[in-house]
Amino acid sequence: MDRRAGLAGWGPGDRGGATGLLRGKPENGHHRVTFVELFFDLVFVFAVTQLSHALLEHLSPLGALQTALLLLAVWWVWIYTSWVTNWLDPETTPVRLMLFALMLAGLVLSTSLPKAFDARGWAFAGAYVAMQVGRSLFMLWALAGRSPGNFRNFQRVTLWLGLSALFWLAGACLDPSQRLMLWTLALILDYASPALGFWTPGLGRSTTADWDVEGGHLAERCGLFVIIALGESIVVTGVKFADQVWTGTTVAAFLVAFVGTVAMWWVYFNIGAERASARIVASSDPGRLARLAYTYLHIVLIAGIIVSAGADELVLSHPLGHSEPSTIAVILGGPALYLLGNILFKRTTASRLALSHLVGLALLAGLGAVAPFLPPILLGAASTWCWWSSPPGKPGRCRGMPRPALIQRPPHDLKTPAMSARHWRKAVRSAMSAVPWCRISAQPEATTAISSIRLSPRSWSSTAHSGRSQSSSVDRRARKAVARAW
Repeated sequence: MDRRAGLAGWGPGDRGGATGLLRGKPENGHHRVTFVELFFDLVFVFAVTQLSHALLEHLSPLGALQTALLLLAVWWVWIYTSWVTNWLDPETTPVRLMLFALMLAGLVLSTSLPKAFDARGWAFAGAYVAMQVGRSLFMLWALAGRSPGNFRNFQRVTLWLGLSALFWLAGACLDPSQRLMLWTLALILDYASPALGFWTPGLGRSTTADWDVEGGHLAERCGLFVIIALGESIVVTGVKFADQVWTGTTVAAFLVAFVGTVAMWWVYFNIGAERASARIVASSDPGRLARLAYTYLHIVLIAGIIVSAGADELVLSHPLGHSEPSTIAVILGGPALYLLGNILFKRTTASRLALSHLVGLALLAGLGAVAPFLPPILLGAASTWCWWSSPPGKPGRCRGMPRPALIQRPPHDLKTPAMSARHWRKAVRSAMSAVPWCRISAQPEATTAISSIRLSPRSWSSTAHSGRSQSSSVDRRARKAVARAW
C-alpha cells in the first residue's frame, strides 16, 4: 500500500485518506506481523513482569484476586489492539502514531500495576480508559465511508467501552475494597460485551460475520504473546539463578524451572498453535473462532504462564524450604491453569479433547495430596514431570487436521476422462490447502506438477474394474510429482 494514502488521512475532511489506513486482502497466506506491532508488544513484556512480581508480593487470596483482575484488564487492552491492527495497516504513519500513543499510555498502565489498588488507581484507570476509548475513536475515523458494517460495529464497541469507563474511573476514587467491586463490574461489562454482540439500543447487535478478521494474522499475534509470557519465565529463572550461590541444589532448581518452561512451549506450539491457525484460516466464520479461541480462552493460558513464572521464583528462592499452602497453590496452580487453557483452546480449534492434557491435570490433582510433605524443589520437579508424562504428540503433523488427500480413488461416476482428471486434481489442491505447510498457492512448480497428471481413458476404465490397485498406481504418480516439485 502506498504510504502517501495513509498520510492523506491527515487532511481536513479528507475521508478518502482515512480509507487508505486499512489493510487490503492478503495475496498469499495472511498478513505478516509488522515490526511496529512487535515494538508495541514490548510494553506488555514489562506488564507481564509487573503482574508476576505483584502476585508474589501479595501471595494471598485477595492478592491473587487483585492480580487476576489486573491481568484481565491488561489482556483486554492488548487483544483489542490486536483486533484493530488486523484491520488497520501499521505501515501507514497515522496508525503508527496511534500505536506509539497507546505504547505511552500502556507504559503508564504497566508502571502503576503494583500500586493500582493503592496510590496509583487513577493512573491505572485513566491509562486503561484512554487506550480503550481512544483506540475505538480512531477506528471510527478510519472506517467511516469505507466499511459501513464495521463502522457500525465500532459505534457499538465505543459505547460499551464508554459505559465501562464510568466504573473504572469511579473505582479509582474509592478505597481499595470498593475499588475492587467497581472494577470487577467494569470488567464484567468489558468481557460480556463481545459475547452479547455489543448490543446497543437503536444500533442492534453485531454478528461474528461483521468481524471480517484475517485469522492467520490474529493467530500469529496471540502466539507471539504466549512467547512474551514465556519470556517472563526465562527472565525470572535467569535473574534469580544469577543472584544465587551456585550449589547442587540451586542448579537442580534452575534446571527444573527451565525444563518446565520448555514443556509449556511444547504443549502449545508443538501441534496446537499450527493446527488452530490452519483452522481459523479455513473457517467460513473466522470471527467466531477469533472471539472464542483467541480473545477469551487465551487469557487462561497467559494466566497459567504468569503463575508458573512466580512458581519458578519460589522454587529458586527456597528450594528446600517448607511448602506452605500458598506455595503449593502457585507451583501446582500454574501448570493446572495452563493445561486447562490448552484443553479448552484445542477443544475449540480441533473439535476434540486433548486427552494427554486431561491426564496431566489428573496427575497434578493427585500430586496435591502429597504436596505438603515435599519441599518446593521436589514439588516443582514433580509438577514438571506431569508436563512430560503425557506428551501431546509428535512434531511435524497436526493431529485432528485432515491429511493431504493424495490417496484418492478416481471418481467412477463421471462420464468423461477429462472431467474425471479435473475433478481429481481439484480434490488434491483443496485437501493440500487445508494443511499450512502443504499450501501450493505460493509454489507454482507444485501446481504445475499436479496439473500435469493425466490419466488415459484406459486408466479410468481399468480403475473402475480393478479398484484399489490402479488407484494406488495413480497415487504413486501424484506423490512423485509433488515430491519433485517440493
